[in-house]
Order: sequence, then C-alpha cells, then structure tokens
Amino acid sequence: MRLRYRYRLHPDAAQREALARAFGCARVVFNDGLRARQAAYEAGLPYVSDGELSKRVITEAKQDG
Repeated sequence: MRLRYRYRLHPDAAQREALARAFGCARVVFNDGLRARQAAYEAGLPYVSDGELSKRVITEAKQDG
C-alpha cells in the first residue's frame, strides 16, 4: 500500500530569508552547470558528466564566494 502525506510549512521571516538564500544558491549552481553543458554541446565537445560538473562548476562557485 502506498501512502501519501501532504505537508505545509509556515516559516518565520528569518527562515524565509534562509530558504530564499539556499534556493538562490542552488539555482545559480544549476544555471552554471546548464551553461557549461550548453557551451560544450555548441562547441561539439562530449557531454559534460555530473562528476565533471561537480569538479569544475561547483569548485568555481565556491571560489567566487
């Protein structure tokens, strides 16, 4: 039997700010990874794997601060 649960969050102002910051960072990293894959595709290079993205894009994002 499968069960489904539905949850609703009601964060306070500080929690909303922290969530917005976390999701914003995740969006920036996702967009950087997508841009790297699109650039490789347009240049005719092989597909950029998840491991390569972790090494390249996430490391660069950490250095940018």
